[in-house]
Amino acid sequence: MSTVGVPGTSSLRAVDADAAHMQTALELAAQGVRGANPLVGAVAVSPDGAVLVTGFHRGAGTAHAEADAIAAAQRDGVDLSGATMYVTLEPCNHTGRTGPCAQALIRAGVARVVYAIDDPHDAASGGARTLRAAGVNVDSGVLADDAEKLNERWLTAVRTRRPFVTVHIAQTLDARIAAKDGTSQWITCPESLADNHAIRSRIDAILVGSQTVAVDNPRLTARGTDGSLLPHQPLRVVMGLRDVPADAAVRGTDGRFQHVRTQDPAAALAELFELGARHVMVEGGSRVIAAFLAAGLVDELIVYEAPTVLGAGKSSVADLGIRTLAEAQHWAWDETGGGAVRRLGNDLRLHLRPGPESTQHTTLASAEGSN
Repeated sequence: MSTVGVPGTSSLRAVDADAAHMQTALELAAQGVRGANPLVGAVAVSPDGAVLVTGFHRGAGTAHAEADAIAAAQRDGVDLSGATMYVTLEPCNHTGRTGPCAQALIRAGVARVVYAIDDPHDAASGGARTLRAAGVNVDSGVLADDAEKLNERWLTAVRTRRPFVTVHIAQTLDARIAAKDGTSQWITCPESLADNHAIRSRIDAILVGSQTVAVDNPRLTARGTDGSLLPHQPLRVVMGLRDVPADAAVRGTDGRFQHVRTQDPAAALAELFELGARHVMVEGGSRVIAAFLAAGLVDELIVYEAPTVLGAGKSSVADLGIRTLAEAQHWAWDETGGGAVRRLGNDLRLHLRPGPESTQHTTLASAEGSN
């Protein structure tokens, strides 16, 4: 929907109101968590233009933005009959972890739905068609460019049929993940470790290289601060050509283990997508992280930085093959999900996304062993 109109007309006022409410929905969406699901916000407005309730999606497994707003209305005794619902993404039309939002809006009596962009996900699309068939007025395209920008990395992952990729790095101020003698536990503080395990509890798969398994023997489980296993456990993935020892901790006993015998990040993601993974977190080592960065397959970086200097030791990212500053990858601060820079205990938690000028490299000098 265009925001261009004739000054002084009622249609212009309506368009301006639509844009204003959609802007609020976008701001709400940015409070959510990036990952396998898009950032979505919703605003319900009465026929006379008053905001009734709002909602946003808080991450995988939680209520979608529209359902969150409807739940708020039910909780507060607000009648949504005849209301307009502004939502940043086309209401879904399928049953996943939650029910279809299109049907929920129909049941709530919403008279009009305005959304920014179509849902590109085959299984979820079609909500607008369902709403129209039920007699709901539907308009789309309001602040579409802003909505596309907000969910650019998620949209890329969906359209290319691969998982959303988060890279996790825990490092010192001088970007070391281990000292010269190989010791690395614990570089970052307990608060950073707890935050990382909370992310593990939301993702579909966690990936490390075979060298990391050989050196660190990680469990790759999602654990609470008391060490107990959290309810949701990610698929534990080892990428690389070398065999994973039969007694490696990563194998576990729950069947949630996968060895991806490749050094190619794109091939690994394709295999994991076929297994149902939609959000993968790459935890190391340095060559695996470099391989994903060099291939342009990283959607967000989460870096925990400890106020520690080693001066020597293992770097957090291996050689990317960049030989001049003009070839550098550029990253931007990501304010979604709690802010780009946060203090956790003694550490800083940095949240970044690829910048608009990021140069992606598709070759890597060596991914030997894929770590």
